[in-house]
Amino acid sequence: MLAVKRQDGSPFIVAEVAQAHDGSLGSAHAYIDLAAGVGADAVKFQTHIADAESTEREPFRVRFSRQDASRRDYWRRMEFTADQWRGLADHAAERGLVFLSSAFSPAAVDLLGAVGMLAWKVGSGEVTNLPLLRRMAATGRPVWLSSGMSSWADLDAAVATVRGLGAPVAVFQCTTAYPCPAERLGLNVLAELRARYGVPVGLSDHSATPAAGIAAAALGVDIIEAHIVFSPHSFGPDTPASLTPDAFKAMVDGVRFVARALAHPVDKAVEAAATTELRTMFGRSVVAARPLSAGTVLGEDDLALKKPGGGWPPDRLELLMGRVLRVPLALDAPLSEDVLV
Repeated sequence: MLAVKRQDGSPFIVAEVAQAHDGSLGSAHAYIDLAAGVGADAVKFQTHIADAESTEREPFRVRFSRQDASRRDYWRRMEFTADQWRGLADHAAERGLVFLSSAFSPAAVDLLGAVGMLAWKVGSGEVTNLPLLRRMAATGRPVWLSSGMSSWADLDAAVATVRGLGAPVAVFQCTTAYPCPAERLGLNVLAELRARYGVPVGLSDHSATPAAGIAAAALGVDIIEAHIVFSPHSFGPDTPASLTPDAFKAMVDGVRFVARALAHPVDKAVEAAATTELRTMFGRSVVAARPLSAGTVLGEDDLALKKPGGGWPPDRLELLMGRVLRVPLALDAPLSEDVLV
């Protein structure tokens, strides 16, 4: 069973390649090495079998390709054979990565099932495809639902379908915008999903910034998925919503840092006690603001607050007003009860 958090309690991070390989098996393998290099826990693709999921009437979301006459042609160009998918999965395992791929048809579920999927990530457009969800859930493996185009009613039905077959479920907050602006990220929905379904929650991010994943980690999310590309100039429809390698690595490092912080709550009283020496070094004491003679009745102009601490504390300055010096004091000499009448 695939854990939704790492052993150290930090979020499970998925590097989403999707179609960034543009149909090149070599590029797909290169992306596996990239995902391992930036510290992801899993690498994820999408498995489209054109004849099983699309008709010639399917429109392009973004008309980005000069070589594909139709969306279905694009899916055909993205296809790998079962042996090629198995090779990708083996490569991921060699690099210490969990191999994932979203299935968009029953045929894709069967193909990936034979490869050995540990969890099923369901794209936003497939959440209402309950027959497909049943096929996934029947394997007993976790089903991860992306909620980008779903109403609450859609999600309720999807979660109930998966649960009804006894498979674990997780739900991702996702906004179907490429790239997604901060105003539509919906970080508040993470808590709503957890409260509504009582399941692990994830963020499927399209913001193209490390900040979204780091913010989700601070909110206690279980899984973070973000798109990755080699370059902001890479070809493909998801590039504007993807992280470059440096940005993805920054996100991973930030997520791990936040997770460590959350795992180690600080006792403020203990922390303060441990800084006694520093508090003395950086604190202040009441001292003579100028040379003062014995018998001086102390006023505000006679006193100053200067480093280091450890002497008469600044918060007791008012108690010196009107007191009389028993001995003379040089400039910057500390005040204490010993020098007062």
